[in-house]
Amino acid sequence: MTRQHDITPFTHENEARLSEQAMGDARHGIVRLDQRFWDELYGSAGRLWSGRPNDALVAEVTGIPPGRALDVGCGEGGDAHWLARQGWQVTGIDISRIALERAAALAGDLDITWRRLDLRTEAPDTGYDLVSAHYFAFPRDQEQVLQRVLAAVAPGGSLLITSHAGMEERHQGLYRPEEIAARLGEDWRIVVDEQRTRTLPANGHTEDVVLRARRR
Repeated sequence: MTRQHDITPFTHENEARLSEQAMGDARHGIVRLDQRFWDELYGSAGRLWSGRPNDALVAEVTGIPPGRALDVGCGEGGDAHWLARQGWQVTGIDISRIALERAAALAGDLDITWRRLDLRTEAPDTGYDLVSAHYFAFPRDQEQVLQRVLAAVAPGGSLLITSHAGMEERHQGLYRPEEIAARLGEDWRIVVDEQRTRTLPANGHTEDVVLRARRR
């Protein structure tokens, strides 16, 4: 049964504040990956995010023939919902049970698979035509998290990663998209690796770094 919460009015200011909180305490290099933190964060309000798909997802995926898609760190499901409406067969994974319950409730009649998964200890299924991760933390000291996400992409499939530009100045314990691009090797072709302006700035972040690569 889906847990009910009091509805907190969504504002862009709240989204910006929560985005910074979710990424951890920059001064001490803390990255929030544990289930307890995320369940408490999602349980603190009825709605944390806007529900809109991320800019980079829409820009990079529009026009790609739909197939199987994995939304990594799907949260309340905004990206997963959009993908399903475009005809993708979507699996959304997140460490937070509360986030997944909310994503499922907001999905309506959309056919989406929701799975609670901790990438530190578990691997997702493989063979996805699209693996999408927006503002997801890839810790340098937990290489298995990144490798499990990369392994989920099928031959001929696409990897899409978006991060805040300038992240290296505040979160030195996380891989940057350009570093991930450098680690992909000959089995991959880089399609996009660039910085671009956000439609809606968040907490001082006006620029994103977008990486899209295709597995050969």
